[in-house]
Amino acid sequence: MPAKKYKIILTEEERTDLMQLTSKGRIAARKLIHVQILLLADEMGERVALKDADIAKAQNVSRLTVERVRKRFVEEGIDSAINPKVQTRRKPKKLDGKAEAFLIAAACSQAPEGRSDWTLQLLADRLVEHQIVDSISHECVRQTLKKNELKPWQNKCWVIPPEENADFVCAMEEVLEVSHRDYKEDEVLVCMDETSKQHLKETRTPLPQRKCWKIR
Repeated sequence: MPAKKYKIILTEEERTDLMQLTSKGRIAARKLIHVQILLLADEMGERVALKDADIAKAQNVSRLTVERVRKRFVEEGIDSAINPKVQTRRKPKKLDGKAEAFLIAAACSQAPEGRSDWTLQLLADRLVEHQIVDSISHECVRQTLKKNELKPWQNKCWVIPPEENADFVCAMEEVLEVSHRDYKEDEVLVCMDETSKQHLKETRTPLPQRKCWKIR
């Protein structure tokens, strides 16, 4: 059997520090396993260093985990061996810069014939139609547009468009004109809206409570 490429040789100080970590009450389980691996694989300790297969079985981990701890100890040091960096898997972006530019341009353009405005699914279909992507979900389109603060499926308009109801526009302008009038001290200002408010202030000074005697 070939000699190990990455040998664990701990100094007396390192061994003492690791032993102290195992006696602590609070330590992450993953970190504790790596500490135990170093101690069991130490070739300068009092006990005979165990084989990787035996260490893996004792710590209920894979043999590959033991080999990785060995490698980090030799190449990066003891801190890296017991505190490995968490590997984050980043999902590749579905749309690159060019594809995002196409999507934004489409969202800001005129909607297809027969449609009043763009929908997320229509935009997703447009990307596939122009072979920008093979496939894409409407959720991915939504997130891309949200990042660029675009909402083509929303229209800002009056509840009743002016061109469809002239009487409404006339009444609306009268109401708006009232709100721009200057406030005068001798005039009563009454404000009404859809919010329900309870007026708690007393309109009359309440009478003080009096003790009443009831005669039977």
